[in-house]
Amino acid sequence: MTDLNGRTALVTGGGSGIGAACARELASRGAHVTVVDVDDAAAKSLADEIGGTPWVLDLLDVEALESLELCTDILVNNAGVQHVAAIEDFPPAKFRDMLALMVEAPFLLIRAALPHMCGNGFGRVVNVSSVHGLRASEFKVAYVTAKHGLEGLSKVTALEGGRHGVTSNCVNPGYVRTPLVAKQIADQARAHGIPEDDVVSEVLLTESAVKRLVEPEEVASLVGWLASPAAGMVTGASYTMDGGWSAR
Repeated sequence: MTDLNGRTALVTGGGSGIGAACARELASRGAHVTVVDVDDAAAKSLADEIGGTPWVLDLLDVEALESLELCTDILVNNAGVQHVAAIEDFPPAKFRDMLALMVEAPFLLIRAALPHMCGNGFGRVVNVSSVHGLRASEFKVAYVTAKHGLEGLSKVTALEGGRHGVTSNCVNPGYVRTPLVAKQIADQARAHGIPEDDVVSEVLLTESAVKRLVEPEEVASLVGWLASPAAGMVTGASYTMDGGWSAR
């Protein structure tokens, strides 16, 4: 498929997990992809693999993002982190950092990219949200708050960009087979007071009708379609890929 030939794309958190899968998908469709990651080696390795461009960037340095001008046709806001703790135990600094990474940084990148997109009459903003952008879970106060904020940002972008050929949408997967999910299993076990071996079945998949983790490539396939010309009338939407979690 070459429906993105001649287009440029930028994927944050592109060095691993969902971001890497998205970068590969967009490159396979013909786009030149800039792989943004705080991990120098990961960004360069993936960029070399797909013939893209690495960009080592700390998205928590939000002041440095305020003066950016991005000439990209497709922006995938994917970078994220997780921290599991009860509200009374949740470090305030961690809460602020997570909102900066998953709400403020996407806002600043969209702000930097919109002039180019609107000027060209084509733009695609895809925000990797979560089922937690639509539903809440215990012990994830910053993540749930951030993803709900990202949903609002995406919808406002859709309204302001629509007349200029710019779409903005969220993808909302359940638990995806990524290092981010693997790292939280021990934290989830402690928070819920259960063995680690029981976390996947009793916590991660308890609300899903389909009892398996989502694969990164499945999320990337949806991102690729939303970035394509075929999705020009799809905007302001939130696409769940959660195995039926949000059907409840």
